[in-house]
This record gives sequence, structure tokens and C-alpha cells, in this order.
Amino acid sequence: MTARIFKPAKNAMQSGRAMTREWQLDYEPEQPRAVEPLMGWTSSGDMKQQLTLQFDTKEDAIAYCERRGIAYQVIEPKDPLRRPAAYADNFAFKRVEPWTH
Repeated sequence: MTARIFKPAKNAMQSGRAMTREWQLDYEPEQPRAVEPLMGWTSSGDMKQQLTLQFDTKEDAIAYCERRGIAYQVIEPKDPLRRPAAYADNFAFKRVEPWTH
């Protein structure tokens, strides 16, 4: 049983940063998913896929895995590229292409 420790990404549909400050622990699937012949649904007998744990810090998540003897993999978050922009830059003389209506 292997676990992934990571910080979840920001929701692409909203501009807020909610639910991205805590570290999350998810288990890797132990069994492949299979299609049920009767209904055609995708299912798995692995119940750990449904389990998600959240921790305040990365160290707390690592300590939890080490206490329980769980193999883990830490995925470091990538910092977003922030490009400073101002409204006045739309009308600057250094603009690559001229601004027109």
C-alpha cells in the first residue's frame, strides 16, 4: 500500500484558493478498476481509494505514514508563475503591437 502526499491544485473554475492550503494523503489503487457486466459501471474492490486524509503540514502527513508503516511519496507543489500586470500597460509605448479600437 503506497500513499501520495501532495497539496491539491486550485480549482480551475474559481479564482479562490480554498482547499489548497492543507496537505492531502491519498492511497494508490491496489487493484485495477473493472467494468461490472450487469450495469456497465466502473468499480473496484479497493476501499482505500475512497479515503482522503488532510494534514496542516507536510511533516504531519509524513509522521502519520511513518507511524503506520505506510510507504509514501511526497509530491512538492509547483509555484504558479505570476506575471505582474497593470491596466496602464495596455497603453504603454513599449507595447509590441499598437493598441487600437
